Amino acid sequence: MKALYKNLATASNRELIVGVDKKVPLLNGAEATYINFDNAASTPMLKPVLDTINQFADYYSSVHRGNGFKSQLSTKAYDDAREITLNFFGGNPSDHVVIFGKNTTEAINKLSYRLDLRKTDVVLVGLSEHHSNDLPWRQRATVYHVEVDEQGNLSMTDLAKKLKKYAPKVKLVALSGGSNVTGAILDIDQAAVLAHSFGAQILVDCAQLAPHRLVNIKQISDPAHIDYISVSAHKMYAPFGTGALIGRRETFEQGDPELCGGGTIAVVTEDKVEWAPPPDRDEAGSPNVVGAVAFARALRFLSEFGMEAVAAHEAALTAYALTKLASINGIKIYGDTRPSTAHSRLGVISFNLGALPASLVAAILGVEWGIGVRSGCFCAHPYVTRLLGLNKKDIENFRLSVMKGDRRQMPGMVRVSFGIYNTKLEVNRLIEALDQISAGAYEGTYKQDEYTGDFSAKGWQLKASDYFSL
Repeated sequence: MKALYKNLATASNRELIVGVDKKVPLLNGAEATYINFDNAASTPMLKPVLDTINQFADYYSSVHRGNGFKSQLSTKAYDDAREITLNFFGGNPSDHVVIFGKNTTEAINKLSYRLDLRKTDVVLVGLSEHHSNDLPWRQRATVYHVEVDEQGNLSMTDLAKKLKKYAPKVKLVALSGGSNVTGAILDIDQAAVLAHSFGAQILVDCAQLAPHRLVNIKQISDPAHIDYISVSAHKMYAPFGTGALIGRRETFEQGDPELCGGGTIAVVTEDKVEWAPPPDRDEAGSPNVVGAVAFARALRFLSEFGMEAVAAHEAALTAYALTKLASINGIKIYGDTRPSTAHSRLGVISFNLGALPASLVAAILGVEWGIGVRSGCFCAHPYVTRLLGLNKKDIENFRLSVMKGDRRQMPGMVRVSFGIYNTKLEVNRLIEALDQISAGAYEGTYKQDEYTGDFSAKGWQLKASDYFSL
């Protein structure tokens, strides 16, 4: 399998990605093959995943309590998916458990409830975190943010300083394995050893890291082990609404689940409830069996292809893009801009183009070039505003404007992010587009929506029903 897919990102193998050559409409009335540079938000689906789902669909049924053949088969498929997920991340069933849910956000929220935190407890969170690994902890404990340097890398010095300052109240260190803004990769081993040396546990949000690097939770006896990992299947080529929380079994053997009902119990009487053992205790209701099967198939594909090959392809593409982007007039790239260090970062590049609003640049790329990117703050407002160099007055001014329903002055960046199927030819197309945009050579006249802050070309409307409709 690895040999078969070793040239996955070449034109001859792009057919492994569902919808990779779909045409989309442009402002001038033509169509262009869509270029998806928004993989940090969601990746497209692998055809092997879709094939597996189509095969499984004939047998899909209820799980865990049905006696019929299809229920028994579906139950086995669901349990196999859990085992495949645990193995992919290096866990073992004695110490670790895989809890399926919708996505990373739900996984982290679940953990925030299951750790039995109090407001007097401290959770250390990176300033670079996605809101999903920040806001849940604010609800349950006292949060202090770990600083970042000028390139957006987490400061291990500040992490050690804050661990020392707030110990023994620090119950958890919650950090992202890879940034969805700058592509910076965390030194997980160093962070884990630091956290454990002060008696704290560590959660690593691997939503961005896991699609691009092999993540190993390690044995609990290892000082560099990770206590909890959260991942999203929709960022790993299986967008069927599944994510997973992988963590210490002992944590989920205790306490009440935050959601209860069908599937979470061992026995219920009129006045007593005995909870089921993990993972059932934390998977209330009928699970997303199809999503779990899709996720497991994607993980098997990535294992067979080799995460080293994934990383090598994306590093080469990132180095190429950084070299080309440096020639664009007026561009400002955030984070590490060196092509020579592309192997030690993710293929996530955020930038601004002169004085042009990020949302305008993104709109032009989409409607005039058929290039899909993301613009804004990427659910990481404190991190982005820090990288942009905004002061407290600037932040307060746009906050007040947003609260009044006006997002036109909302700061942000343009983000391109790569997957295993993207190519240098697509990067060349992006560079051509940005060259023309920076020179003011774009066709449309654009208007900005006050409430959303988004730009759209005047006289052009998305005719979705021409391409898909329910």
